[in-house]
Amino acid sequence: MSSALSSATRLRRLSMAVILCTTTALSACGMGDVRRPMADVGDSDTSVASQSLASEESNGVAEENQLRASAEPGEFAAQEPEILSASDVAQAPDQQPDTIVVPEAPQVAEPKRYSLPESEPASDDAESYGYSGGIRDPIARGETRLAMSGSETACRTQLKQLGVVFQERDPINDGGVCRIDHPLTVSGFSSGRIRLKPSATLNCQMTLAFARWVKGDLSPSTRLRYLSGINTIHQASSYSCRTMSSQRGRSMSEHSKGNALDISRITLNNGKAIQVQKPGWFAFRQRGLLNTVRSDACDYFTTVLGPGYDRFHGTHFHFDLMQRRNGRRACR
Repeated sequence: MSSALSSATRLRRLSMAVILCTTTALSACGMGDVRRPMADVGDSDTSVASQSLASEESNGVAEENQLRASAEPGEFAAQEPEILSASDVAQAPDQQPDTIVVPEAPQVAEPKRYSLPESEPASDDAESYGYSGGIRDPIARGETRLAMSGSETACRTQLKQLGVVFQERDPINDGGVCRIDHPLTVSGFSSGRIRLKPSATLNCQMTLAFARWVKGDLSPSTRLRYLSGINTIHQASSYSCRTMSSQRGRSMSEHSKGNALDISRITLNNGKAIQVQKPGWFAFRQRGLLNTVRSDACDYFTTVLGPGYDRFHGTHFHFDLMQRRNGRRACR
């Protein structure tokens, strides 16, 4: 009887040991904690699932921190995201998620170097009156319009207003007083309706005085006496490096400065040619015109010489702007 009881006791102990071993094995394999599904089942309580997920995430963060602490200092620094430009991304479309794309800066065009435009040469077209000629090198040449004084610039403005046909010329310097710093080639007046032949080389102030004389005195006088306007004014001398009357030993003429002009003939629109010379006994209109022009010209010029003064001025009028110390004018 006692042996039967001991056998039953041992069998029960063996069964309990097998159950304990089985339970321990199942627990070690993860079968003891069965996760509930996260499906929405209405008003059921999901707090158990949320706590399970939270605990799992915290365990993952802890493991990651342990790995970072145990890693060497330069291990994670080498895994920094790579920075690529937009062109590199276009060439490599299969880019990793941790790649940072930096857009390329816009290309700015290099500014063009500025250079002074080269002016066209002066035109011989008389219709372009009142405009200066071309300037080839406005920086290297001191005689250009950029170097003109205020009076020279103002003078040219007045010539344009009067309709004088002129062009700029290169500076003239023939030595001594034979020079014009800013010479003009004058070919007409009244916007080209009155021509000057041949073209005269003068300074600006002499050109301005002559243009005023033509407009204010000569043109009205010819209309009054001949009922016709002026077609052409014929000049005998403008700039010329010489002495007075081309006589040796005399002072230099105002012609050597471009400050004088000689007129020998005037042609009217009706074809009448008026010679500047001592008229005959019965040339009443010619005598009256020449006398009037000669006397009134002293309002425009400082020197007026003509037929009857001497043998050197018997065939032309001489006009100039000579500056005398006492301000005297010579009208003879």
